[in-house]
Amino acid sequence: MLTSVATEWLWLMAATATVVHCSAMASWVPVQRFWNVYPFIWVLCLAGMIAVGQAQGFSLAAMLVGYAFALIGLTVGMFPSRKLLRRWSTEINAGETHETYDYPRSHLTFCVVITVVMLFAAFALTR
Repeated sequence: MLTSVATEWLWLMAATATVVHCSAMASWVPVQRFWNVYPFIWVLCLAGMIAVGQAQGFSLAAMLVGYAFALIGLTVGMFPSRKLLRRWSTEINAGETHETYDYPRSHLTFCVVITVVMLFAAFALTR
């Protein structure tokens, strides 16, 4: 279904997903160094995903849809952890470090489930 859409729209969808995710993470992790590097990491991930996907025989459209859906799934999945991320990044910025950071299993489970569901949706919409 989405593979029949013009590629320009799929690029726009991937760019929008990147902007939404990076904006959410910038508000959840208030560290300037993080803001400067994080979007470029995702652009490199997209480039790598396209290169590996096309080497494996997937179309550009399928890779763009998969990237966008996975990134939005990750953003929604990390929503319950936003307060923890903000608190931990503020503590680290202030110079306080802990031996371990206790991340609730329910948050991790929610993030993984939502991201996988979004990837299945992307797969279903590209077939």
